[in-house]
Amino acid sequence: MSDSLVVCDVDPELKEKLKRFRFRKETNNAAIIMKVDKDRQLVVLEEEFQDISPEELRIYSYKYCHEDGRISYPLCFIFSSPVGCKPEQQMMYAGSKNRLVQAAELTKVFEIRSTEDLTEQWLKERLAFFR
Repeated sequence: MSDSLVVCDVDPELKEKLKRFRFRKETNNAAIIMKVDKDRQLVVLEEEFQDISPEELRIYSYKYCHEDGRISYPLCFIFSSPVGCKPEQQMMYAGSKNRLVQAAELTKVFEIRSTEDLTEQWLKERLAFFR
């Protein structure tokens, strides 16, 4: 393993995209999927989706219906590192997570080991904590 942990910066274009994403006017579920560009040592945009389910996402604007009838659109960061990647890459992903959370001003941050466990029920259970 390398002697020092590489923490990636967040691509300035991605920062702008995340700001616009946070304040978007649409009421559908949407997501931004990011990846670490090892060569450039940047967290970059991989894909953006509209009308997507939680099973397919990473940063997710979710239409959440509260028990009292209110509707909110929490911005959720769902973190997972790629399965089977080298320890250096796992550390790069984990080390870069906090920088991304700060850059995107995210407050609802969840970690999941296997993306197969990511369901709408899983997300609702975690969001219930933020009533």
